[in-house]
Amino acid sequence: MKKGFEKYIPFKNVEIKNRKWPDNVITKAPVWCSVDLRDGNQALVNPMNLEQKVEFFKLLVEVGFKEIEVGFPSASNTEYEILRELIEGGHIPDDVTIQVLVQCREHLIKRTFEAIKGAKNVILHFYNSTSALQRKVVFHKDKAGITQIAVDAARLIKQMESEVGDTNIRYEYSPESFSGTECDYAVEICDRVIEEIGATPDNKIILNLPSTVECCTPNRFADMIEYFCDNLKHRDSAIISIHPHNDRGTGIATAELSLLAGADRIEGTLFGNGERTGNVDIVTLALNMYSQGVDPHLDFSNINHVKKIYEDATSMKVHERHPYAGKLVFTAFSGSHQDAINKGVQYMRETDSDYWEVPYLPIDPADVGREYEPIIRINSQSGKGGAAFVMRSLGYDLPKKMHVEFGDIIKKACDEAGTELDASEVFKIFEDEYINFTGKYKLVKKSVHEESDESGSKVHFDGTILTPDGERAISGVGNGPIDAFFTALKSIGISDYEFMSYSEHAISSGADSKAVAYIELKNKEGKSIFGVGIASNINHASLKGIICAINRDLKSKERK
Repeated sequence: MKKGFEKYIPFKNVEIKNRKWPDNVITKAPVWCSVDLRDGNQALVNPMNLEQKVEFFKLLVEVGFKEIEVGFPSASNTEYEILRELIEGGHIPDDVTIQVLVQCREHLIKRTFEAIKGAKNVILHFYNSTSALQRKVVFHKDKAGITQIAVDAARLIKQMESEVGDTNIRYEYSPESFSGTECDYAVEICDRVIEEIGATPDNKIILNLPSTVECCTPNRFADMIEYFCDNLKHRDSAIISIHPHNDRGTGIATAELSLLAGADRIEGTLFGNGERTGNVDIVTLALNMYSQGVDPHLDFSNINHVKKIYEDATSMKVHERHPYAGKLVFTAFSGSHQDAINKGVQYMRETDSDYWEVPYLPIDPADVGREYEPIIRINSQSGKGGAAFVMRSLGYDLPKKMHVEFGDIIKKACDEAGTELDASEVFKIFEDEYINFTGKYKLVKKSVHEESDESGSKVHFDGTILTPDGERAISGVGNGPIDAFFTALKSIGISDYEFMSYSEHAISSGADSKAVAYIELKNKEGKSIFGVGIASNINHASLKGIICAINRDLKSKERK
């Protein structure tokens, strides 16, 4: 590649002064046209069959597309038959317009008019290539010759209008390979087509300007669109449509900047399927608008359903990192990201904000049918907040001071496993480390009761604890159950711990509800250690949590 780059001709910029598009803002959705069943289908290793195309068509209607390009019926019997099935099978709602594609060739145009008979609403999309390169190496014609092809096609189409009966027919013309066409010539040929087709402000033609091969930066393409809109003589008789491809990987940006520059309509595909690197991805475009408070007029509230039908019909896969739809796009592995998301979700719960304000998540996953649970996934890069978030999703709201201790335990487990841990594995570690933890002491029997006299109330604890030397009866009196239990433990020499903090919450509801207690103790070395207890009675849960913390501390010292 050291010298290979020299054989490529740089894109020639459009001369435009006082450009307006950089100061514009997208405030409404464009007219959307899905070309999945044509452009998308022709790019598949194994094209969709009739049943798959019908199912895909129904998905596009369900999502909300009102204009759908269904094929190139003059190109093959298969394309012709699929169109006839859609029409004769009653699959096309009255408010949906089907679009058919045809080259500017007489016999293909006549065949297309046969194919659309009986349809209620049709866009007849005719095109011929106009770029300097194609004029030179494919057609061997000058501009006048290329213009004549388009004008002759428009004239024939107008003559055949009467043959479609009650069909409401609209027209679309594409100077195909617009991205490689001189801007002044694109304007010239489109004005000639408008005049020949007889478009008016009340009966507009769609002028579709394809970035057939993406050959410049998005801002340069936006300049082309603004130039075209400003210089088209019959602008008020045209709907400006764009059809971006993604050869440079900037199809989304090209589409968005083109809307700023004056485009009214976008042709694209779900998830960007198309020739080479693909067409522009309408899912991403629509949800980009959605994330900015603009109604895209397309419904992706069940993105997994859309993705499944797409993958089944096309045998293509949506990448794990694909915007909005990928398996991992609402997932955080990084500890700092997890912590920020965790705090953001907590903020949303605690406030009554009308706006979505969670770091690292541009939209609420629930808006596209995704769940909160998979947002945070645990691996060796995860932090304390990630493990706590997973536990909260399972119904356990660990106190903030416990996050560090449990996060370190999970991080060590990830390092040892060499892979990520799912929620069930995180909970299993929590159970083993806190709930089912066995150690030096076990509370066998317990009784807590309160007595009141003139001096006030006192709580009495009586019970039996299993020690390495056998069962020992213990008893104590205190201001509350925990204080009384600590006094009882001191009677058998367990006195190296200071009670620091306590929190609890219910973990189920109904007659069989249980409570979980989180206990923080400080040992004689000044280190905090946590214990967890679960029981139907909150007092009993607290006592179990104290024994858990003591046993965990002693076990930790044994390991050292």
